[in-house]
Amino acid sequence: MDQLSAMQTFRRVVDLGSFSAAAHQAGVSHTVLSRHVKHLERHLGTQLLNRTTRRLQMTEAGALFYRHCTRILEQMQAMNLELSEHQQQPSGTLRLGVATAFGELELGHWLPDFVGRHERLQVELHCSDRFIDLLEEDIDVCLRVTDHLPDSSLVARRLADSEVLLVAAPGYLERHGTPTTPDALAAHPLLGYSRLPHPQRLQLTGPAGERRELLMPQRLSANSPMALRAAAIGGLGIASFDRFIAHDALRDGRLVPVLADWSLPSRTVYAVYPQSRYVAPKVRALLDYVQAYYAEQRWQH
Repeated sequence: MDQLSAMQTFRRVVDLGSFSAAAHQAGVSHTVLSRHVKHLERHLGTQLLNRTTRRLQMTEAGALFYRHCTRILEQMQAMNLELSEHQQQPSGTLRLGVATAFGELELGHWLPDFVGRHERLQVELHCSDRFIDLLEEDIDVCLRVTDHLPDSSLVARRLADSEVLLVAAPGYLERHGTPTTPDALAAHPLLGYSRLPHPQRLQLTGPAGERRELLMPQRLSANSPMALRAAAIGGLGIASFDRFIAHDALRDGRLVPVLADWSLPSRTVYAVYPQSRYVAPKVRALLDYVQAYYAEQRWQH
């Protein structure tokens, strides 16, 4: 018999005034409860109750133990209630990992609403373009835009497709001409993302399903998609971006599509989180929110 159960038994016997009443309430025999209290007395090395045929009376040690029992059991009850409420409502600190471009361009559209719905929740944002280890860096959820997820113990929930397209500033195309075929791209510089294995290589699929792979000269490389975006808007060359990176600039005309009939391999937006039998309410709340948010097409042509 564990000590917590023993304390609950002792308190019940004292509160009800007899072993018989306590046994009836607990649904066990009088003998079982009497044996539990005797084991408790042997464990503590002192007598807690004076037993007579008519009544039970606490000893001085029993009264002291009863006061401690009452306080401890009430604290346990309060703790269980608080934990139960904590599990039902998202609360605490949610550590969210995102790529820098996604953080700068996307979170402002939905994160304020998400946080506003959960007043007991604080968000700790980790922006990085490297492939972080969620377990090592204690990240609850990471939103990743990728064409490949390595095998791991992580769970990945697919949120949306992320189209990749070629873009350039209208001023650049006016000065250097607009390529109308893949071969014509060889005369134009590509603004390359240096974290890719082959920043200058493009794989294109045509409207009839034909495929071309080509290398473009490189005028600028950078490890930041946002820096490349600024360079493309500034007219330094042609760039390939996920549509969410170029979306607002395409909408207001700072960038325009290049070879719109040809497509690049698309990528996928995932919510990635550590595998566990128990998913914390704060994590579940975020997963459900972003799943619903990105179920709608957010980056219209």
